[in-house]
Amino acid sequence: MKSPLQAGAGLEGRRKKGACVKLLPVKKKIAITMGDPGGIGPEVVIKAVASAGVQDVSIPIVIGSLAVMEEAMRLLKPPLTIRTIESPLRLRHRPGVIDLIDVGGHEGVKRGMPSAEGGQASFSFIKKAVELALSKEVDAVCTAPISKESLRLAGLPWPGHTEMLAELTLTKDYAMMLAGGGLRVILATIHTALRDVPVMITKERVLKTILMAGTACRMLNLQNPVIAVAGLNPHAGEAGMFGSEEAGAIAPAVEEARGMGIDARGPYPPDTVFFRALKGEFAMVVCMYHDQGLIPLKLLAFDKGVNVTVGLPIIRTSPDHGTAYDIAWKGLANPSSMIEAIKLASGLRTPRQDSCPYFFLLM
Repeated sequence: MKSPLQAGAGLEGRRKKGACVKLLPVKKKIAITMGDPGGIGPEVVIKAVASAGVQDVSIPIVIGSLAVMEEAMRLLKPPLTIRTIESPLRLRHRPGVIDLIDVGGHEGVKRGMPSAEGGQASFSFIKKAVELALSKEVDAVCTAPISKESLRLAGLPWPGHTEMLAELTLTKDYAMMLAGGGLRVILATIHTALRDVPVMITKERVLKTILMAGTACRMLNLQNPVIAVAGLNPHAGEAGMFGSEEAGAIAPAVEEARGMGIDARGPYPPDTVFFRALKGEFAMVVCMYHDQGLIPLKLLAFDKGVNVTVGLPIIRTSPDHGTAYDIAWKGLANPSSMIEAIKLASGLRTPRQDSCPYFFLLM
Protein backbone atom coordinates (compact mmCIF):
# COMPACT_ATOMS: atom_id res chain seq x y z
CA MET A 1 0.00 0.00 0.00
CA LYS A 2 1.33 3.44 -0.91
CA SER A 3 2.03 5.98 1.77
CA PRO A 4 0.18 9.32 1.66
CA LEU A 5 3.37 10.93 0.34
CA GLN A 6 3.68 8.35 -2.42
CA ALA A 7 0.03 8.73 -3.27
CA GLY A 8 0.46 12.50 -3.40
CA ALA A 9 3.43 12.14 -5.71
CA GLY A 10 1.32 10.00 -8.01
CA LEU A 11 -1.39 12.62 -8.12
CA GLU A 12 1.16 15.31 -8.87
CA GLY A 13 2.48 13.23 -11.72
CA ARG A 14 -0.99 12.91 -13.22
CA ARG A 15 -1.51 16.65 -12.85
CA LYS A 16 1.64 17.30 -14.88
CA LYS A 17 0.25 15.11 -17.62
CA GLY A 18 -2.86 17.28 -17.80
CA ALA A 19 -5.15 14.91 -15.94
CA CYS A 20 -8.00 16.43 -13.97
CA VAL A 21 -7.82 15.17 -10.40
CA LYS A 22 -10.54 15.96 -7.86
CA LEU A 23 -9.49 15.56 -4.23
CA LEU A 24 -12.50 14.71 -2.07
CA PRO A 25 -12.57 15.79 1.58
CA VAL A 26 -12.15 13.03 4.13
CA LYS A 27 -15.45 12.36 5.86
CA LYS A 28 -15.36 12.28 9.66
CA LYS A 29 -16.89 9.47 11.68
CA ILE A 30 -19.57 10.99 13.89
CA ALA A 31 -20.98 9.05 16.85
CA ILE A 32 -24.64 10.07 17.10
CA THR A 33 -26.35 9.19 20.37
CA MET A 34 -30.03 8.26 20.13
CA GLY A 35 -31.12 10.45 23.06
CA ASP A 36 -34.03 9.69 25.36
CA PRO A 37 -35.88 6.74 23.74
CA GLY A 38 -39.22 8.20 24.87
CA GLY A 39 -38.64 11.51 23.09
CA ILE A 40 -38.04 12.62 19.51
CA GLY A 41 -34.39 11.50 19.53
CA PRO A 42 -34.82 8.27 17.52
CA GLU A 43 -36.98 10.10 14.96
CA VAL A 44 -34.67 13.07 14.36
CA VAL A 45 -31.63 10.78 14.24
CA ILE A 46 -33.17 8.63 11.49
CA LYS A 47 -34.37 11.64 9.51
CA ALA A 48 -30.99 13.36 9.86
CA VAL A 49 -28.96 10.30 8.86
CA ALA A 50 -31.21 9.85 5.82
CA SER A 51 -30.54 13.42 4.64
CA ALA A 52 -28.08 14.22 1.87
CA GLY A 53 -26.63 17.01 4.00
CA VAL A 54 -25.37 14.49 6.56
CA GLN A 55 -24.39 11.73 4.13
CA ASP A 56 -22.33 14.16 2.04
CA VAL A 57 -20.08 15.33 4.88
CA SER A 58 -19.87 12.52 7.43
CA ILE A 59 -19.92 8.82 8.25
CA PRO A 60 -22.72 8.66 10.85
CA ILE A 61 -22.63 5.93 13.48
CA VAL A 62 -25.66 5.73 15.76
CA ILE A 63 -25.19 4.73 19.40
CA GLY A 64 -28.47 3.48 20.81
CA SER A 65 -30.98 0.66 21.07
CA LEU A 66 -31.59 -1.61 18.10
CA ALA A 67 -35.13 -2.41 19.28
CA VAL A 68 -36.05 1.27 19.59
CA MET A 69 -34.49 2.19 16.27
CA GLU A 70 -36.33 -0.62 14.51
CA GLU A 71 -39.60 0.58 16.02
CA ALA A 72 -38.89 4.12 14.83
CA MET A 73 -38.03 2.79 11.38
CA ARG A 74 -41.42 1.07 11.17
CA LEU A 75 -43.08 4.37 12.07
CA LEU A 76 -41.15 6.52 9.60
CA LYS A 77 -40.53 4.03 6.78
CA PRO A 78 -37.36 5.76 5.53
CA PRO A 79 -35.38 4.41 2.54
CA LEU A 80 -32.83 2.96 4.95
CA THR A 81 -31.83 -0.30 6.56
CA ILE A 82 -30.06 -0.85 9.89
CA ARG A 83 -26.77 -2.70 10.22
CA THR A 84 -25.35 -3.41 13.68
CA ILE A 85 -21.60 -3.08 14.09
CA GLU A 86 -19.23 -3.80 16.97
CA SER A 87 -16.74 -0.99 16.34
CA PRO A 88 -16.28 2.00 14.01
CA LEU A 89 -12.77 0.79 13.17
CA ARG A 90 -12.40 -0.40 9.58
CA LEU A 91 -16.01 0.59 8.95
CA ARG A 92 -17.00 0.67 5.29
CA HIS A 93 -20.05 2.91 5.25
CA ARG A 94 -22.67 2.29 2.59
CA PRO A 95 -25.34 4.79 1.49
CA GLY A 96 -28.81 3.77 2.58
CA VAL A 97 -27.52 1.98 5.69
CA ILE A 98 -27.65 3.14 9.30
CA ASP A 99 -24.63 1.75 11.12
CA LEU A 100 -25.66 1.15 14.73
CA ILE A 101 -23.80 0.15 17.85
CA ASP A 102 -26.49 -1.51 19.96
CA VAL A 103 -26.18 -0.60 23.63
CA GLY A 104 -29.67 -1.85 24.51
CA GLY A 105 -31.61 0.16 27.06
CA HIS A 106 -35.19 -0.02 25.76
CA GLU A 107 -36.81 -2.08 28.50
CA GLY A 108 -39.44 -0.18 30.47
CA VAL A 109 -39.02 3.11 28.60
CA LYS A 110 -42.24 5.13 28.43
CA ARG A 111 -43.14 6.83 25.16
CA GLY A 112 -43.89 10.53 25.29
CA MET A 113 -42.93 11.11 28.92
CA PRO A 114 -39.88 11.16 31.19
CA SER A 115 -38.86 7.95 32.94
CA ALA A 116 -36.02 6.54 34.97
CA GLU A 117 -35.44 3.94 32.25
CA GLY A 118 -35.17 6.66 29.62
CA GLY A 119 -32.67 8.58 31.73
CA GLN A 120 -30.49 5.53 32.30
CA ALA A 121 -30.60 4.57 28.62
CA SER A 122 -29.67 8.11 27.59
CA PHE A 123 -26.65 8.03 29.85
CA SER A 124 -25.49 4.64 28.55
CA PHE A 125 -25.54 5.91 24.94
CA ILE A 126 -23.55 9.03 25.84
CA LYS A 127 -21.00 7.08 27.88
CA LYS A 128 -20.35 4.72 24.97
CA ALA A 129 -19.99 7.60 22.50
CA VAL A 130 -17.51 9.39 24.77
CA GLU A 131 -15.46 6.21 25.12
CA LEU A 132 -15.28 5.91 21.32
CA ALA A 133 -14.25 9.55 20.94
CA LEU A 134 -11.58 9.39 23.64
CA SER A 135 -10.11 6.26 22.03
CA LYS A 136 -10.09 8.02 18.62
CA GLU A 137 -12.45 5.45 17.10
CA VAL A 138 -14.73 8.32 16.06
CA ASP A 139 -13.86 11.93 15.24
CA ALA A 140 -16.73 13.65 17.03
CA VAL A 141 -19.91 13.12 19.04
CA CYS A 142 -23.35 14.52 18.28
CA THR A 143 -25.98 13.95 20.95
CA ALA A 144 -29.75 13.76 20.44
CA PRO A 145 -31.95 15.35 23.14
CA ILE A 146 -32.19 13.96 26.65
CA SER A 147 -34.48 14.85 29.55
CA LYS A 148 -33.21 16.45 32.75
CA GLU A 149 -36.21 14.98 34.55
CA SER A 150 -35.45 11.49 33.26
CA LEU A 151 -31.87 11.84 34.50
CA ARG A 152 -33.18 12.85 37.90
CA LEU A 153 -35.64 9.95 38.00
CA ALA A 154 -32.76 7.60 37.21
CA GLY A 155 -30.81 8.98 40.16
CA LEU A 156 -28.11 10.50 37.94
CA PRO A 157 -26.42 13.63 39.31
CA TRP A 158 -26.11 15.84 36.22
CA PRO A 159 -28.55 18.59 35.20
CA GLY A 160 -27.80 18.08 31.51
CA HIS A 161 -25.45 16.94 28.77
CA THR A 162 -22.80 19.58 29.36
CA GLU A 163 -22.02 18.73 32.95
CA MET A 164 -22.22 14.99 32.24
CA LEU A 165 -19.75 15.23 29.37
CA ALA A 166 -17.36 17.30 31.45
CA GLU A 167 -17.26 14.64 34.17
CA LEU A 168 -16.96 11.75 31.70
CA THR A 169 -13.96 13.43 30.06
CA LEU A 170 -12.42 14.69 33.33
CA THR A 171 -12.78 18.27 32.10
CA LYS A 172 -12.61 21.03 34.69
CA ASP A 173 -13.10 24.13 32.53
CA TYR A 174 -15.85 24.07 29.92
CA ALA A 175 -18.57 26.23 28.43
CA MET A 176 -21.72 25.97 26.35
CA MET A 177 -21.55 27.71 22.97
CA LEU A 178 -24.54 27.93 20.64
CA ALA A 179 -24.70 28.93 17.00
CA GLY A 180 -27.52 29.57 14.57
CA GLY A 181 -29.16 32.23 12.46
CA GLY A 182 -25.88 34.10 12.04
CA LEU A 183 -25.39 34.46 15.81
CA ARG A 184 -22.91 32.76 18.17
CA VAL A 185 -23.18 32.96 21.94
CA ILE A 186 -21.22 31.39 24.80
CA LEU A 187 -22.46 31.23 28.40
CA ALA A 188 -20.63 32.21 31.59
CA THR A 189 -23.24 30.37 33.70
CA ILE A 190 -25.40 27.54 32.40
CA HIS A 191 -28.10 25.64 34.28
CA THR A 192 -28.59 27.68 37.41
CA ALA A 193 -31.38 29.65 39.06
CA LEU A 194 -31.51 33.28 37.97
CA ARG A 195 -31.32 34.48 41.57
CA ASP A 196 -27.92 32.79 41.92
CA VAL A 197 -26.35 34.33 38.82
CA PRO A 198 -25.08 37.69 40.22
CA VAL A 199 -22.91 36.09 42.89
CA MET A 200 -21.48 33.69 40.26
CA ILE A 201 -20.36 36.52 37.97
CA THR A 202 -16.75 36.86 39.08
CA LYS A 203 -13.76 38.17 37.17
CA GLU A 204 -12.29 34.68 37.06
CA ARG A 205 -15.45 33.08 35.63
CA VAL A 206 -15.94 35.78 33.00
CA LEU A 207 -12.27 35.65 31.97
CA LYS A 208 -12.42 31.88 31.66
CA THR A 209 -15.49 32.17 29.42
CA ILE A 210 -13.77 34.75 27.22
CA LEU A 211 -10.86 32.34 26.83
CA MET A 212 -13.32 29.60 25.93
CA ALA A 213 -14.83 31.93 23.34
CA GLY A 214 -11.37 32.29 21.82
CA THR A 215 -11.03 28.51 21.69
CA ALA A 216 -14.47 28.22 20.08
CA CYS A 217 -13.46 30.73 17.40
CA ARG A 218 -10.38 28.64 16.71
CA MET A 219 -12.50 25.48 16.41
CA LEU A 220 -14.72 27.35 13.93
CA ASN A 221 -11.63 28.56 12.03
CA LEU A 222 -12.70 32.20 12.42
CA GLN A 223 -9.95 34.65 11.51
CA ASN A 224 -9.20 37.67 13.74
CA PRO A 225 -12.40 37.32 15.78
CA VAL A 226 -13.77 40.18 17.87
CA ILE A 227 -15.46 38.84 21.01
CA ALA A 228 -18.19 40.95 22.59
CA VAL A 229 -18.96 40.61 26.30
CA ALA A 230 -22.49 41.41 27.45
CA GLY A 231 -23.24 43.10 30.73
CA LEU A 232 -25.41 41.48 33.35
CA ASN A 233 -27.64 44.45 34.14
CA PRO A 234 -29.77 46.79 32.00
CA HIS A 235 -27.60 49.31 30.13
CA ALA A 236 -24.56 47.31 31.30
CA GLY A 237 -25.05 48.76 34.77
CA GLU A 238 -25.26 52.42 33.67
CA ALA A 239 -22.05 53.38 35.49
CA GLY A 240 -23.10 51.52 38.62
CA MET A 241 -26.65 52.86 38.82
CA PHE A 242 -28.19 49.45 38.07
CA GLY A 243 -25.59 47.09 39.49
CA SER A 244 -21.90 46.67 40.27
CA GLU A 245 -21.08 43.44 38.41
CA GLU A 246 -19.91 45.23 35.26
CA ALA A 247 -17.34 47.42 37.03
CA GLY A 248 -16.35 44.86 39.63
CA ALA A 249 -16.01 41.70 37.53
CA ILE A 250 -16.87 41.93 33.84
CA ALA A 251 -14.82 44.95 32.76
CA PRO A 252 -11.66 43.75 34.59
CA ALA A 253 -12.01 40.34 32.90
CA VAL A 254 -12.28 41.99 29.49
CA GLU A 255 -9.20 44.10 30.21
CA GLU A 256 -7.17 41.08 31.31
CA ALA A 257 -8.22 39.09 28.24
CA ARG A 258 -7.09 41.96 26.01
CA GLY A 259 -3.73 41.88 27.77
CA MET A 260 -3.49 38.22 26.76
CA GLY A 261 -3.93 39.14 23.11
CA ILE A 262 -7.65 38.37 22.75
CA ASP A 263 -9.72 41.04 21.01
CA ALA A 264 -12.46 41.13 23.65
CA ARG A 265 -14.64 44.20 24.04
CA GLY A 266 -17.32 45.36 26.45
CA PRO A 267 -19.24 45.04 28.63
CA TYR A 268 -22.01 46.09 26.27
CA PRO A 269 -25.71 46.63 27.05
CA PRO A 270 -27.45 43.28 26.55
CA ASP A 271 -30.33 44.88 24.64
CA THR A 272 -28.08 46.01 21.75
CA VAL A 273 -25.08 43.67 21.66
CA PHE A 274 -26.87 40.83 19.83
CA PHE A 275 -28.08 43.16 17.09
CA ARG A 276 -24.52 44.36 16.57
CA ALA A 277 -23.23 40.79 16.47
CA LEU A 278 -25.88 39.82 13.95
CA LYS A 279 -24.71 42.67 11.72
CA GLY A 280 -21.20 41.22 11.73
CA GLU A 281 -19.45 43.50 14.23
CA PHE A 282 -18.65 40.62 16.59
CA ALA A 283 -17.80 36.95 16.00
CA MET A 284 -19.29 35.82 19.31
CA VAL A 285 -21.06 37.19 22.36
CA VAL A 286 -20.10 36.15 25.89
CA CYS A 287 -23.37 36.00 27.85
CA MET A 288 -23.75 36.08 31.60
CA TYR A 289 -26.59 33.57 31.95
CA HIS A 290 -28.53 30.92 30.05
CA ASP A 291 -31.55 32.83 28.79
CA GLN A 292 -29.61 35.99 27.99
CA GLY A 293 -27.95 34.08 25.16
CA LEU A 294 -30.59 31.54 24.24
CA ILE A 295 -33.57 33.87 23.81
CA PRO A 296 -32.05 35.80 20.88
CA LEU A 297 -30.52 32.67 19.37
CA LYS A 298 -33.74 30.65 19.48
CA LEU A 299 -35.68 33.61 18.11
CA LEU A 300 -33.40 33.55 15.07
CA ALA A 301 -32.80 29.81 14.71
CA PHE A 302 -35.29 27.80 16.72
CA ASP A 303 -35.21 24.90 14.25
CA LYS A 304 -31.51 25.08 13.32
CA GLY A 305 -29.60 26.11 16.44
CA VAL A 306 -26.61 23.98 17.45
CA ASN A 307 -25.01 23.53 20.88
CA VAL A 308 -21.24 22.98 21.14
CA THR A 309 -19.45 22.06 24.37
CA VAL A 310 -16.17 24.01 24.38
CA GLY A 311 -13.22 22.90 26.49
CA LEU A 312 -13.66 19.13 26.13
CA PRO A 313 -10.85 16.97 24.71
CA ILE A 314 -13.39 15.77 22.12
CA ILE A 315 -15.71 17.51 19.67
CA ARG A 316 -19.33 17.45 20.81
CA THR A 317 -22.39 19.10 19.31
CA SER A 318 -26.14 18.71 19.77
CA PRO A 319 -29.38 20.16 18.43
CA ASP A 320 -30.63 23.13 20.43
CA HIS A 321 -33.98 21.63 21.43
CA GLY A 322 -35.36 19.16 23.90
CA THR A 323 -37.11 15.80 23.86
CA ALA A 324 -40.47 17.31 22.75
CA TYR A 325 -42.48 14.55 24.45
CA ASP A 326 -45.73 16.11 23.21
CA ILE A 327 -44.96 15.18 19.60
CA ALA A 328 -42.74 12.16 20.22
CA TRP A 329 -43.46 8.98 18.27
CA LYS A 330 -45.90 10.73 15.93
CA GLY A 331 -43.56 11.29 12.98
CA LEU A 332 -43.83 15.08 13.36
CA ALA A 333 -40.37 16.08 14.60
CA ASN A 334 -38.27 18.51 12.56
CA PRO A 335 -34.70 17.16 12.05
CA SER A 336 -33.19 20.48 10.89
CA SER A 337 -31.29 21.22 14.11
CA MET A 338 -29.99 17.65 14.28
CA ILE A 339 -28.79 17.88 10.69
CA GLU A 340 -27.00 21.15 11.39
CA ALA A 341 -25.44 19.71 14.56
CA ILE A 342 -23.98 16.73 12.68
CA LYS A 343 -22.73 18.96 9.87
CA LEU A 344 -21.07 21.33 12.33
CA ALA A 345 -19.45 18.41 14.18
CA SER A 346 -17.98 17.34 10.84
CA GLY A 347 -16.47 20.76 10.26
CA LEU A 348 -15.11 21.71 13.69
CA ARG A 349 -11.40 21.63 14.43
CA THR A 350 -10.06 20.14 17.65
CA PRO A 351 -7.93 22.72 19.52
CA ARG A 352 -4.31 21.62 19.83
CA GLN A 353 -1.53 22.90 22.05
CA ASP A 354 0.65 23.72 19.06
CA SER A 355 -2.05 25.58 17.12
CA CYS A 356 -4.34 27.29 19.62
CA PRO A 357 -2.89 30.25 21.54
CA TYR A 358 -5.55 29.90 24.25
CA PHE A 359 -5.31 26.16 24.84
CA PHE A 360 -2.63 26.39 27.52
CA LEU A 361 -4.85 28.69 29.56
CA LEU A 362 -7.61 26.10 29.72
CA MET A 363 -5.68 23.13 31.04
